[in-house]
Amino acid sequence: MHDPAAPDPNDRDYPALMAPGARDLDALDARLVDCRACPRLVEWREEVGRVRRAAFRDETYWARPVPGFGPADAPLAVIGLAPAAHGGNRTGRLFTGDPTSDFLFAALHAAGLAALPHSRSRDDGQRLYGTRLVSPVHCVPPDNRPSPAERDNCRPWMARELDLLGPALRAAVVLGGFGWQALMPVLTAAGYAVPRPRPVFGHGAHTRIEGPDGPLDLIGCYHPSPRNTSTKRLTPAMATEVFRHAARLAGAGR
Repeated sequence: MHDPAAPDPNDRDYPALMAPGARDLDALDARLVDCRACPRLVEWREEVGRVRRAAFRDETYWARPVPGFGPADAPLAVIGLAPAAHGGNRTGRLFTGDPTSDFLFAALHAAGLAALPHSRSRDDGQRLYGTRLVSPVHCVPPDNRPSPAERDNCRPWMARELDLLGPALRAAVVLGGFGWQALMPVLTAAGYAVPRPRPVFGHGAHTRIEGPDGPLDLIGCYHPSPRNTSTKRLTPAMATEVFRHAARLAGAGR
């Protein structure tokens, strides 16, 4: 039962009220999964969970906000877009249970950042080494397109997550232009000296931004969506090289 003294999860300001006070990532994730601040996203994630894809018709979908994944002291963050309808929204773990996740984890594994070359369920034994998956938007959006308002509503969760990673954070791989654009105001608000004009996203783009706890290396990578991987815009070799570069900069991996 909802505590009447606590903010209403349906309130648009729920993320802004609840994220900053989370004492650690476990507390942040516990608050996050209750969030219902964006009505369009709530309706869509729950509809997907009710209707289900035929291949998963006997499964119970997570159909809630999907928290980050990885150790609390990770020096490397991998920043995506939002959970996939039948991937993270089904399994409850980012980049899990679909072709995009298998492509991503194959590259992370090849770079020494993941225990397994695939990510299929929350109990598959997957572990990340010195790396945390972070999402600017935590609910699956229709057509994989969050609105600017939904992105902004969700921002406090990512801001607090990166803040809690704290001084250990040394590098971030950003998967696609949406994540790159969503990250910049978070870094500015956290005291990073984001240059003007802002750095431009591109595959392999690398910029170093000074922050209150030291520099942060940002590396761009095309998003491992089926559109990008099927057209070879992003190949396994390209993704693996980005993650190896990021691992060297951050001192992450095995």
